[in-house]
Amino acid sequence: MMYFFLILGLVTLIVGGEFLVRGAVGIAKKFQISTLVIGMTVISFGTSAPELFVSIGAALDGNAEIAIGNVIGSNVANLALVLGMTVLILPIIVDRNSKVIDWPMMMLATILFALFAMDGHIARYEGGILFAILVAFTFFLIRNSRRRNKQLAVEVAEDDDEISKVKDPIWKALGFTLIGLVALYFGSEWLVNGAVDIAESLGMEKRVIAVTVVAFGTSVPELVTSLVAAFKKETDISIGNLIGSNIFNIMAVVGITSIIQPMPVEDKAIHFDMWWVVIIAAALLPMMLIGKRIGRFKGALLVGSYIAYMIILVMNP
Repeated sequence: MMYFFLILGLVTLIVGGEFLVRGAVGIAKKFQISTLVIGMTVISFGTSAPELFVSIGAALDGNAEIAIGNVIGSNVANLALVLGMTVLILPIIVDRNSKVIDWPMMMLATILFALFAMDGHIARYEGGILFAILVAFTFFLIRNSRRRNKQLAVEVAEDDDEISKVKDPIWKALGFTLIGLVALYFGSEWLVNGAVDIAESLGMEKRVIAVTVVAFGTSVPELVTSLVAAFKKETDISIGNLIGSNIFNIMAVVGITSIIQPMPVEDKAIHFDMWWVVIIAAALLPMMLIGKRIGRFKGALLVGSYIAYMIILVMNP
């Protein structure tokens, strides 16, 4: 049965990713909001919902290792595995806003997460700080995009071929987005439950299960959505979705979860896993700045770093 749920979850995630991308593109066209902003908000928040529900449930059940490991592993997977695989399919020319606004916010979130965890727990007030910054940042993104309405209208018409093909009325675009989010949520639940059952049957410890199996399972929505967006040549959605998801994972998932239940952090997570999160997030900047795009060579480096992290983690739990 656990293998059945694993396969069912994966199929549901693939279908959900297709619906979500089409709905998001329709929303971007209707409201003249850039696809990058849609990726940073609607899609990234929606595809991070599994991390939020898994982490809250784990924290309330007394499994803080699952909650923290899930966020750490998901953030590493988003940049190293998902972005790496996405650019192996289609190299990404990075939007200027990703370099000067989105990446700095992701790096700030990552550094705050590491600093707050250094004393061995994430307190309620620290979670409140993270969540408050997220609310302010989201408001800034939407307001900034709306102020550029006229310019965006031209960009959407000229640059985004996929948007020009979408003729869906707004109610249908919203419906596609909702169906996509629901499918991603349930698909992730089924995939994670099946994967955890399989991992536990192999005798893996909670922290390793969280950083590997659970984190990969909850990152599959980002993987599927980004791959679908890459095949559709909607690269703004791909990069925006991943950076936004990492921001959301820390500021909303860790923030909200620690507000509900303060989260203890294991020494291994502080002195090993956290360093991988910080280094991979920092390494993304030179990859965006050097050269005109994030190409296949850089993608191979990212995927290779993820494989190395998994090997080290499993061999030295």
